[in-house]
Amino acid sequence: MVLVSAVRDYVYRMLQDISGMKVLILDSQTVSIVSVVYSQSELLQKEVFLVELIDSISKSKESMSHLKAVYFLRPTSENIQYMRRQLSNPRFGECHLFFSNMLKDTQIHLLADSDEQEVVQQVQEFYADFISVDPYHFTLNMPSNHYYILPAVVDPSNLQHFCDRAVDGIGAVFLALKRRPIIRYSRASDIAKRIAHETAKLMYQQEIGLFDFRRMEMSPLLLIVDRRDDPVTPLLNQWTYQAMVHELIGIQDNKVDLRSIGKFPKDQQEVVLSSEQDAFFKANMYENFGDIGMNIKRMVDDFQQVAKSNQNIQTIEDMAKFVDNYPEYRKMHGNVSKHVTLVTEMSKIVEERKLMLVSETEQDLACNGGQVAAFEAVTNLLNNESVSDIDRLRLVMLYALRYEKESPVQLMQLFNKLASRSAKYKPGLVQFLLKQAGADKRTGDLYGNRDFLNIARNMARGLKGVENVYTQHQPLLFQTMESIIKGRLRDVDYPYVGNHFQQGRPQEVVIFIIGGTTYEESRSVAQLNASNSGIRFIIGGTAVLNSKRFLKDLEEAQGIARSNANVV
Repeated sequence: MVLVSAVRDYVYRMLQDISGMKVLILDSQTVSIVSVVYSQSELLQKEVFLVELIDSISKSKESMSHLKAVYFLRPTSENIQYMRRQLSNPRFGECHLFFSNMLKDTQIHLLADSDEQEVVQQVQEFYADFISVDPYHFTLNMPSNHYYILPAVVDPSNLQHFCDRAVDGIGAVFLALKRRPIIRYSRASDIAKRIAHETAKLMYQQEIGLFDFRRMEMSPLLLIVDRRDDPVTPLLNQWTYQAMVHELIGIQDNKVDLRSIGKFPKDQQEVVLSSEQDAFFKANMYENFGDIGMNIKRMVDDFQQVAKSNQNIQTIEDMAKFVDNYPEYRKMHGNVSKHVTLVTEMSKIVEERKLMLVSETEQDLACNGGQVAAFEAVTNLLNNESVSDIDRLRLVMLYALRYEKESPVQLMQLFNKLASRSAKYKPGLVQFLLKQAGADKRTGDLYGNRDFLNIARNMARGLKGVENVYTQHQPLLFQTMESIIKGRLRDVDYPYVGNHFQQGRPQEVVIFIIGGTTYEESRSVAQLNASNSGIRFIIGGTAVLNSKRFLKDLEEAQGIARSNANVV
């Protein structure tokens, strides 16, 4: 509940004390921040009768002096300019300004100068500058997510903007949690080091008073890592409910847009998948695909029982009871059809793309040794007409990441076969991935074959057997969290920033992944939090990835690197 509760509380406080009819004005980022924690019906209960985006409301001249305007915006220079224009010619009776992060003094002066008619009732900072998709999982939804992949020599002017946004988001999370952490980062990553140092500067120098919370016995830990330490997780097909929906259809701000995959009735074109608003989803979001089918069948059976009892209306009392229960009945009907639709559509995609076949080889490449068998399996799938271009590309990438040092000759054969089989194949994309996220660039033991303890653990897992061949992979993040629980996270791999060190185990850990998180990783976090290890983990990142987004970021970074021909 942590992050979702913090943001819900901020929104509640914004709306609760302002009586009367309100219009809520948001920007393209804060609309996501609010929509994942508050439903439209909840906003209506708070007398919000209109939700508008600041850029579209700027174009309208119509006076609405009977409404009170509640603005919730990121403190960007663009938003300050919009506000100045609106305050110089106000359309609303009152304006209440809330910003999702720290305002600069100059911005406050600009707003004050523009408010000649004194419509502004209050200006406050509410630190909800992140999108809390789940209780322990947040994202910053950064559109320019590909900057983290760029070689260090390429330093686009926007890279500073990228780092600033990450620091703002991390700062807001800790202000919302009312904590100041000890900071560590991934040694091999320049951008992780840069963001870690800038975050420390914010918390321990620039805004030392703001972050001066009551000292805890043990400071929380902020660990900043780089997606390139584990490029395998975002490349894999997923077989647990939430991760699978994102991989095959796509989830944006807890909403699934079904228009891209077929024709659906209007009320089903976009559906909400939120563990806060949907009890079935909350209970099943981490379940395997096979179990989901069984659980949905049970839900359909329950619904049919309710529907049957509703058909049996004989008296006035029955009718009154039906009318009373009708909203609940409609909600249940909507929920049943939503989950049935999602699982039906995903089953079609799995069949069409032969994903069970593909995924078995993917899991082998990620989890088990055996280069000869792997080469044969990947070659066979490249020759299989039913396998799609994107799946071929992912298989070759997974093989390349695993065996880049062991079998360069076979790797070249796979590159050539991929280029001849898949017209869409972008030449050099696999090589670019190896250059940016290959063995020499990674921190940590991705395949569990460098460190003696990891080799032993993998052998033990192999002997015990895996209950499901499709979900045997564990992200590197899981190992990192286990190391933190056991107090074994090596200083040499994850150095501290400044002279703030940690004695003993932290009780709260926020892991921020530059380059983006995956739902497979957020599942690992939820499972470890449920196991009562004595540590509460929160995961966040610059975006929420599926393989499509990861490959798109890779292509965009390759394009920029290519245009700087001296680099690649």
